[in-house]
Amino acid sequence: MTGTTAATPPDLSVIRASYLAQVQRRRLYGGLTLLIFVMLMIAGFNIADDRNAGGFWAGLSQIGDYPADVLSEAWAKRADLPVLLWKFVPALIETINIAAVSTLLGAVAGLIFSLLATRGLAPWPRLIPVFRRILDILRAIPEIVIALVLIFVLGGGPVPAMIAIALHTAGALGKMFSEVAENADLKPVEGLSSTGASWAQCMWLGVLPQVAPNYVSYGLLRFEINIRASAILGFVGAGGLGYELRNAMSWGPGRFDEAAAIFVLLFSTIVLFDQVSSRYRNRLTEGQMT
Repeated sequence: MTGTTAATPPDLSVIRASYLAQVQRRRLYGGLTLLIFVMLMIAGFNIADDRNAGGFWAGLSQIGDYPADVLSEAWAKRADLPVLLWKFVPALIETINIAAVSTLLGAVAGLIFSLLATRGLAPWPRLIPVFRRILDILRAIPEIVIALVLIFVLGGGPVPAMIAIALHTAGALGKMFSEVAENADLKPVEGLSSTGASWAQCMWLGVLPQVAPNYVSYGLLRFEINIRASAILGFVGAGGLGYELRNAMSWGPGRFDEAAAIFVLLFSTIVLFDQVSSRYRNRLTEGQMT
């Protein structure tokens, strides 16, 4: 055959029908997924409501009673607010110290684990999955669970809270540090290795200068989170503002003014550190740090 057969033009109606069928299937799957999610939410809420002591709906009308009692007593004793704020400054300093020390320890541990768990940088590539699973475990266990175990072993105080927050911080920062280190340029590392530098020297001189701004930014962000965490752990006897707040709230009427003062002090501190750290994090990520 000497002639050529012309290509058959595609049938647009068939393409359109196939496209509409795919769209309908996606909508169907999306609707079913949403329906299952809503059903699970409703079932979980009903189970939680049945196990609740008073029931959610029965206590919904009283949700504002406690804050109203706290505010009314605090307003009646508003003249004592400056004295109360000064009274709880030592507890605030303890909370900030717990957050700062735990962030520093967790950042150092996370830095080491991140370099050991990063492909292309780890000195023992076969152990990368092991170090990553360690980070997963540290990140998966909540701080309050670790703190409760440590309080049972070591007793109440700031040390269990510091260790608990540091362990969780190491897992969280180790994961983020590892993701940043994976994007580092390996040419400086190769150049240092060719001159006989050790692995630690290659990391210190070839990798850390590249990733330091992001590392510091993540560390400051984690410091903000750890201030809140240290205050929460105070409720389980770990010291700081949380411990004082638990005592004031459990005492009931008569010390609600102290609870209000602690709330004001804690809220002001968190806002202050949020603003300061956000400012420096933005300067670091934008390369404007002098």
